[in-house]
Amino acid sequence: MQTKDSNPPDGGYGWVVVVSAFMVMGLTAAVLKTFGLFFVEIQEHFDELASTISWITSVTIAIFHLGAPVASSLCVKYTHRAVVITGGLLAFSGMALGFLGLNMVWMYATTGFLQGLGISFSWTPAISIVSHYFSKKRALANAIASAGECAFAFTFGPFFQWLIGQYGWKGALLIIGGIQLNICVCGVLMRPLTSSCCLETSHSETPSGNGASRIDKEDKSPITHKTFNWMLVRRPEFVLYAMFGILAAMSFFVPPLFLVPLSYSLGIDESWTASLLSILAMVDFAGRLLCGWYANLHVTKTIHLLVMTITLISTSLMLLPLANNYLSLAIFTGFYGFFFGTTVAVHITVLADVVGMSDFDSALGLFMFLRSTGGFLGPPLAGLIVDMAGDYRAGFYMAGATLVLAAVFLVILDQFQQRSERGSQTNTKPGKLTLPYPSLHFLKLQ
Repeated sequence: MQTKDSNPPDGGYGWVVVVSAFMVMGLTAAVLKTFGLFFVEIQEHFDELASTISWITSVTIAIFHLGAPVASSLCVKYTHRAVVITGGLLAFSGMALGFLGLNMVWMYATTGFLQGLGISFSWTPAISIVSHYFSKKRALANAIASAGECAFAFTFGPFFQWLIGQYGWKGALLIIGGIQLNICVCGVLMRPLTSSCCLETSHSETPSGNGASRIDKEDKSPITHKTFNWMLVRRPEFVLYAMFGILAAMSFFVPPLFLVPLSYSLGIDESWTASLLSILAMVDFAGRLLCGWYANLHVTKTIHLLVMTITLISTSLMLLPLANNYLSLAIFTGFYGFFFGTTVAVHITVLADVVGMSDFDSALGLFMFLRSTGGFLGPPLAGLIVDMAGDYRAGFYMAGATLVLAAVFLVILDQFQQRSERGSQTNTKPGKLTLPYPSLHFLKLQ
């Protein structure tokens, strides 16, 4: 049964979709986020360098991003439901085959490639369908759905540590794969929204003049895009946001990967180390919900909010290596986790603001595709820096510096949008002639 209404429900069955997406986020992103617990075990088993082992996570992240355009295209052609179910089966296959642990190439192909493709085919349509079901409450709905990642990571940290202790890292992979089959159940609950692909979002500043963010207004126009829109790469505002995504991806996957080895290098016990991942997940969860709630008030433009959170994350990453015991490491980890959560809560909403909902599925796929270069290079580059420096702290410094550069692209994007809006207001003002200057044509949003 499909929804007939041409407008997003902004509630109702949409909350069932949000809960389903919440579960999918936990069974995909949370597994990837806590995979650092397997790092030392796999390294000791194969007796390889940190940079070699980090390629497992790198391949997973890269395929996760590279598969996004394919997943988005399939969502447009078929349904979000079908793609999520397929993703669940692929994720299970990756972990179940990784259980064999034949060699490093096998690990790259299974827990790397297959697992990454499964995450892509599950995560992408899950987060996309939430944005289609909500308009005014989109920021809050996305924040709640994405919070599944940290809610599950909170329990997955100690749970995975226990699984490794009881069944070894190979047995733990098999059990985790079985748990990921629940993604298929979540996919079944994602009822297609009939006109979700044809809703065009128009943006307008609130008249109160308080710097509020744009409010989505759904247009009942007919379907404008039935196929994947590759031409988004010609829109400068999308390219600027993609550059931010590439640099952010180079950084985001480094801290969870090296947090466990860093704690071991400081002589912290394994049980306490697992609790660091739980702390990270707990404050991440709080950050997402609080930021989603705040963004839903439309007090601050979401892109301004994103610039602030990225700046705070980079600062916390620069300070984290100063920790020399469990307490200080836990405190700095908490700061990083909270600000990371606030970033994740709004970055998809900002993407929707940049391109509009008619192109959102295509934009999400392309954004993830372009961001894959950062996710692919980030962990190995950090691993190489760690090997050269002989200290896991070096990886955190690299991640913090990369985020500073990512924030610069967000500032440029904001300036571009403001100039475009001023140009549009000037050209459309009553009694004024529209001047066909090339510069104004360049600034006009496509």
